[in-house]
Formats: sequence, C-alpha cells, structure tokens
Amino acid sequence: MVVLAAITILTALLLPALSRTREMGRSTACLSNLHQIGIALQLYVQQGNQNLLPVMYDQSTNGATTNGPAINVILLPFASSNVFHCPSDNQLIFQLTGSSYSWNNLLNGQDADHLVMLTNSYPPTQIPVVYDKQKFHITRGAKRAINYLYADGHIKNLMELQSAP
Repeated sequence: MVVLAAITILTALLLPALSRTREMGRSTACLSNLHQIGIALQLYVQQGNQNLLPVMYDQSTNGATTNGPAINVILLPFASSNVFHCPSDNQLIFQLTGSSYSWNNLLNGQDADHLVMLTNSYPPTQIPVVYDKQKFHITRGAKRAINYLYADGHIKNLMELQSAP
C-alpha cells in the first residue's frame, strides 16, 4: 500500500511537468514554423515584388470570405504547407482556415525596409508580422501564450509594443 501511495504521489507530481515539457516542445516547433514563414516572406519580397510585402488577409473560422488571399496561399510557393500548422493548434484552426498563423494586415503592400503601423514608425524589432491566431501555448502562461515573428526576423513568445523614440 505504501509503495502504491508513493507511486501515485510521484505520478501526480510528474504529470504536470511532463505536460509543460511537451508543450515547450510544441511551442519550439511553432517558433520554427514562424522562422520558416519569415524566410518565405523574405523570398517573396526579393523575387520580383519590388521589395513590397504581400497583400494578405486572414481566413475566418466561420467560413466568411475575406478581401483577398490568405498567408498560406500567397507564401505556398516559398514554404511547405505544413509550416502553416502550429503543433499546439488543438482548436482545428488550421483545418478551418489553412493556417494557424495570422498576418498583420496593417503591413499589406508596404515597402519591407520602411514599415509603418497606424501612421507610426516603429523599429523592426517591435513590429509583429505573423503570430499565432489563438493562445495555443496558454499552458506555458499568459505571457507566453502566443508566438510572434517580428519584422527584423526574430521570433519570440511575448509581444512588447512601445512607442518609437
């Protein structure tokens, strides 16, 4: 009985840690996907598009049409279709919309070297370009629930917007 109780207690202590570790692995794979999407964006901009970012819109989960093509359609020639699927997307957003990631449509058609958001100029380190559509990584905590790709190409799972100096 004592041995069974000890095993039960150890199991109860280890399961949350294993769950967090598993999610950390999925979050890392998601960050890798965002990195690959960033490379696909660079290829798009450099290959005959006059250094302009694409014009893309997110597909709605309710089946409503959008103003134009989605990220997975525009960037498909430059990236494999599986990079648009976050491993932690357990809400089936990828299946419904073709991508687990949202595009910052405030950047549609802008010069990749001179980005402006809502008439404000920010450093590229502070401009989110692509990010998780939902809080897929909430088990890692509220501040790490969404992964982001920034305009300078770095990726992380905490968005910090500050006013430009």
